[in-house]
Amino acid sequence: MKKVVVLDYGSGNLRSAERALTRVGADVTVTGDPHAALEADGLVVPGVGAFAACMQGLRAVDGPRVIGRRLAGGRPVLGVCVGMQVLFERGVEHGQDAEGCGEWPGVVEQLQAPVLPHMGWNTVQAPEKTVLFDGLADQRFYFVHSYGVRNFPLGSEGAPSPLAPPLVTWAEHGDRFVAGVENGALSATQFHPEKSGDAGAQLLTNWLQTLS
Repeated sequence: MKKVVVLDYGSGNLRSAERALTRVGADVTVTGDPHAALEADGLVVPGVGAFAACMQGLRAVDGPRVIGRRLAGGRPVLGVCVGMQVLFERGVEHGQDAEGCGEWPGVVEQLQAPVLPHMGWNTVQAPEKTVLFDGLADQRFYFVHSYGVRNFPLGSEGAPSPLAPPLVTWAEHGDRFVAGVENGALSATQFHPEKSGDAGAQLLTNWLQTLS
């Protein structure tokens, strides 16, 4: 049974994430303890609310350093909703420009859509060779957000690199935004797998199978 820590930093659907992961067979601990977060087989970083507030809470439990150390050792991390957004360089909300964890380039900004928040079920366009979305073609996932990443430089054609480019999953609400990223040990979803029924449970199962 894989040991998973859901990082408690004062923001996120902690208990629903715990229940969803337990249901698919993980041994789950909800804690803000950095040592436990470093030692677990997998780390889940949830998040709801404003980008800047989430970053403040994350720094209070040494979250950016823990995430960086895990990734340096190839130890899996899964960000969810704002827990995905804070992995990017910056977030701009209500005129406030806040620094993120900087694991990926890109800016979290307000979606260009006639109706916000984007709330409810939506399909996604997953790339070939996806692991997270394996077996989930045409499935719908549950989103609740007004902000997202509309341009992901690492996910587009660029200069040749010895590193494999991230696998980027997109969705549309008004315009296109990043719905998921798979980048080595670092994975993330803009939607809430813990609220996405059987499809979300399958995605979490797929993620658990990547844990060593």
